[in-house]
Amino acid sequence: MMNDAYTLTLPEVQTSCMVFASPHSGRNYTRAFLRSSVLDELQIRSSEDAFMDRLVAPAAKFGAPFLAAHMPRAFIDLNRACDELDPAVVQDVRRPGHNPRIASGLGVIPRVVANGRAIYSGKLSMAEANARVEQYWRPYHNRLGQLMEDTNRVFGRAVLVDFHSMPHEAVQSAVHTGFARPDVVLGDRFGAAADGKIVDLIETVFLEAGLRVSRNAPFAGAYITQAYGRPSRGHHAVQIEIDRALYMNEQYVRPNGNFDSFRALMERIVAEIADVGRQELPLAAE
Repeated sequence: MMNDAYTLTLPEVQTSCMVFASPHSGRNYTRAFLRSSVLDELQIRSSEDAFMDRLVAPAAKFGAPFLAAHMPRAFIDLNRACDELDPAVVQDVRRPGHNPRIASGLGVIPRVVANGRAIYSGKLSMAEANARVEQYWRPYHNRLGQLMEDTNRVFGRAVLVDFHSMPHEAVQSAVHTGFARPDVVLGDRFGAAADGKIVDLIETVFLEAGLRVSRNAPFAGAYITQAYGRPSRGHHAVQIEIDRALYMNEQYVRPNGNFDSFRALMERIVAEIADVGRQELPLAAE
């Protein structure tokens, strides 16, 4: 199922309460968007979770839906609230109270990509910002919300497994001396977004695959984890950040020599996470 905002891949029969998603792997860089930016076609991709949709795509084979965004994060950030508008990049926006995401240029219409590089030389109109939200942000979130509701109704719970990638340097700089650098960071907003038993099982899947895992450091989850992680309603959300250096050349935004073997590993990981969604779990929050 495809429209301008996303591709939804559904299993023949949904057998897992897991809902897989990739909100930042979109790579539909339109000519109009590229013309509006001061960055070249390679620089503008630096904030993209490149190839993550390809790594998670097998989810439907294992009985779970998979939702992948089409538009790039540099164009509209689906992991932000739709009203997180930056007055430094959108005209006629009232200056908000302190919001660290907006202050750093990472609102719903981003001002910068990786390393703080500005996307535009001027400001966008409010009409343009609103059009992006209505055409891409809202359809994606409407569909994700419906998937969570439908899954919860059938299985008694719904678990959003939200896949992202993290720059290798971001992981390295966040590691304290004496600690191993994680390959994977699980974010559940310090337990507020998902029952700990679910996160434990997902962590075990990655550990048994030979990957190093940390929780909530340096990434605990942003808007999506906060909005969809409501354990008291049977809705759980876990953000998964994977080190890009494991499978891609970050400088040239292309698969590296390890891509095929890592993709095979990810297929097994996705299958096992989907299988977690078929287990009966005595969840205290429900």
